[in-house]
Order: sequence, then C-alpha cells, then structure tokens
Amino acid sequence: MTAALPRFYPVLDSADWVARALEAGARLIQLRIKDRPEPALRDEIGRALALARSHGAALVINDHWQIAIDQSADWVHLGQEDLDTADLKAIRRAGLRLGLSTHDRAELDCALALDPDYVALGPVYPTILKQMKWHEQGLDRVSEWKRLIGDRPLCAIGGLSVERAPGVIEAGADLLAAVTDITLHPDPDARMRAWLEVCG
Repeated sequence: MTAALPRFYPVLDSADWVARALEAGARLIQLRIKDRPEPALRDEIGRALALARSHGAALVINDHWQIAIDQSADWVHLGQEDLDTADLKAIRRAGLRLGLSTHDRAELDCALALDPDYVALGPVYPTILKQMKWHEQGLDRVSEWKRLIGDRPLCAIGGLSVERAPGVIEAGADLLAAVTDITLHPDPDARMRAWLEVCG
C-alpha cells in the first residue's frame, strides 16, 4: 500500500499555480486542466512535472493518463467517467499510481476492485466548482468510507476550507483536496500556508 502521503492536496489548473503551491510548501498537488488542445496540455503538464520534480514533490495528473504515461509521471487521477476509456492495464504497466473518484457505494465498489492507491470522496460540502448530481456527502460519509477502505488513503474533496479541515481530518480523511478555497482567496499563497499548518 502507498506510504503516507502529505495531507494537504491542492487541486490546481496550471503550471503557474503548481509553482505557487510548491513555493508555499505543498508536496502533493493535482494538476486538473480541462478543455485545452493536446499540444498545450502536453506543454503545461511537462512544465508542471518538471517543477514538481525539482522540489521533490508528487504531481498527480487528472484525466490525461496517456500524457501522464508519455511524460513518465508517477501519478494519475481518474473520475468514474474516465474508467470506460482509460487503459488501466497500460497505466499499471507504466508504474503509475492511481487515485479514483467515488460518490456512492456502487462507485466505491468499482473503485476498490481496481485496487487504487487512494480513493476520493466528494463533494463533502456543497461546491461551486462544478455542477454535480450528488448532494453533499457530509462528515458521517467520510467516516463510513474510511471504515470501508481501511488502510487505503481516503481523499476528501468538495467545499473544503481551512476552517472545515480539522473536522474532516477527525472524520477520517487522510488527504484534503482544496480548490476554490485557494484559487478564489484574496491571498492564495497565505491561504496555502494556512492549509499546510492546519494539516500538520
């Protein structure tokens, strides 16, 4: 099973944001880029990977598993909708570690059958990031998921903030994914430092 991962897990959409997170002290970052042409994607992912490697940090590539393989990334994160098209055998052959999103028990069962390196649950709280058919999961669901997955790391995502972080940790989350609490904050760099402090 995956060794202990840093608890603070910012989810960001550019190499520039990755650079800021690394400077703040983050050592586990997800790069989630949507709706970009492939050449631009490859360039952005390559830049972000180089930055992460220079800081000894782990960069998780969201969705773009083929580019992650091509650029010798260490991690990829897939949503449930990606599982129909992703070549999971190729991902494993390339040695990539895998995170999977889940929102209900059926998705969790599907995810666990694939033996991921972490399982994500969301949205824990209401989120403005994207429209979702799932209502907020709540902290009780976080605790339930942790009981069900055991030693496997559990990532909580959706509506998380520095103020909510202690309760999410107490509920059993191993990783706390933050998006708009950072990117929409008036001082994102200070906010990331606050996240690192609360996450220990």
